[in-house]
Amino acid sequence: MTSRVLYLFGAAAPPVHDVSDVISTAQDRGYTVCLGLTPTAADWLAPHITGLERQTGHLVRSQYKQPGTADVWPRADVIAFAPATFNSLNAWALGITSTFVVGVVAEGIGKGIPMVTMPCVNAAYAVHPQLDLSITTLRSAGVRVLYGPGGFVPNPPGQGLPSAYPWELLLDAVDQQATPTL
Repeated sequence: MTSRVLYLFGAAAPPVHDVSDVISTAQDRGYTVCLGLTPTAADWLAPHITGLERQTGHLVRSQYKQPGTADVWPRADVIAFAPATFNSLNAWALGITSTFVVGVVAEGIGKGIPMVTMPCVNAAYAVHPQLDLSITTLRSAGVRVLYGPGGFVPNPPGQGLPSAYPWELLLDAVDQQATPTL
C-alpha cells in the first residue's frame, strides 16, 4: 500500500503553532502531508517554513500558483483544515476564495475530495449567526465539521488553551474519511 496524501491546511489561530507535531503524527499514521496555510498563518510560521518543507518534503503553500504552472503537490486523498478560523469558515461556506487554502477546499467540494475541518473560534464569535449558517452549509456539502460535542468547543475570548486543541480528533476523523490507496 502506498502512502495516502493529506492536504493539511491551517489558518491563523494559536493551535497552528503545533502543526509540526501534527505533521509528524499524520506521517506516523501513513500519510504524505502537504501543508497549506492562510497568508497570516504563513506569516506567523515564517521562521519555521523551511523546516516544515523539509519535514513534509513539499513546498508549504499559502498563495495560488501562476496559471499554466504545474502542480507541485500530489493529488489529495483527503483534506483537513484546522485550525479553521471564523473568517476562513465563513469564506469557505460563502464561496469567497480569496486565499489559496479556501480556494482549494471550496473546489474540493465539487471534486468530491473527502474533507474534515475543525474550527478554532472563541465564544464571542460562536454566537454570531453566520457561524452556525456556515457550519450547516459545509456539513450539507459533505464536509465533516468537528464542532461542538465531540469536536472543538469554544472558550471565552482570551482564555483559550492552544495546547488543548483536540488534534487527535481531527486525525481520527481524517483516518475515517481517507480511502486507502492500493
